Amino acid sequence: MSQIILVLGASGQIGGELTQKLRTIYGSTHVIASDIRNGDSLLMCSGPFEIIDATDKEAILAVVKKYGVTQIYLLAAMLSATGEKYPKKAWDLNMTSLLAVLDIAKEKYISQVYWPSSIAAFGPTSPKINTPQKTIMEPSTVYGISKISGEFWCNYYHEKYDVDVRSLRYPGIISWKTKPGGGTTDYAVDIFFKAVEQGSFECFLREDTRLPMMYMEDAVNATIQIMQATPEDITIRTSYNLSAMDITPKELAEEIKQTIPNFTINYRPDSRQKIADSWPQSIDDTKARKDWNWSHKFTISSMAKDILKNLQAQKVKN
Repeated sequence: MSQIILVLGASGQIGGELTQKLRTIYGSTHVIASDIRNGDSLLMCSGPFEIIDATDKEAILAVVKKYGVTQIYLLAAMLSATGEKYPKKAWDLNMTSLLAVLDIAKEKYISQVYWPSSIAAFGPTSPKINTPQKTIMEPSTVYGISKISGEFWCNYYHEKYDVDVRSLRYPGIISWKTKPGGGTTDYAVDIFFKAVEQGSFECFLREDTRLPMMYMEDAVNATIQIMQATPEDITIRTSYNLSAMDITPKELAEEIKQTIPNFTINYRPDSRQKIADSWPQSIDDTKARKDWNWSHKFTISSMAKDILKNLQAQKVKN
């Protein structure tokens, strides 16, 4: 049976690039993009697009029935730093949307659900180095609280209702196609844009703040890979640890200087420093690599070169 996929939150950082990759694999008419408002021209012109509030179960269900959707990728969420400004809104969006989609799967309208968790599900008491798959998890942000709660809801729906739900704990995701969206790791996106546009960057984290990161291409591939794995290969129904590299702002700045020698950076830590300090510095993702053969492609050097090449080409074009 061919898959018909609905992406909720398709205009977000991950959603946009994931939607385009899914359309390449499954065909443009088989992947319905959606968000609470219109997306960019590429997203809306390359295949079907629907305006949906991800917290509105009936609106989601109407689109599921309209297209005969078999899979939902739920990417709609309020991220860490923004969530701290609007905690109740963050909780409502992040949890209501998940429960709506899980109920639609429970009622057998769709066969599979993808929902991302995050390293924000860990907390200050979690081991910082090579954070294990199973460990102490006491998140200190509303975003993290929603993610750890969501993980257990996913596992509950799988155990009780046999819902085929799959999840990854994303590290910080770095992309050159989408500008920052309110996450604590977003300095690692903004730094590249500022390097090309201005030649300098003011970082809201300390230079030695080590965090797990991943290039968008690897994140998209991992997401599709876990959804294509056989059910027998998925042994974790909360969320899989996922990792590629761990880096500091200083290390990222040094990589940028390889291409832009005059690039300068200064550090002015703000409230996001406390959030970053509560998160892991590196992640053990052995289970993902063993269960469904996850393997990342990009290193910090190859990622930096690829991002700067694309941003500089874009600047020349504009």
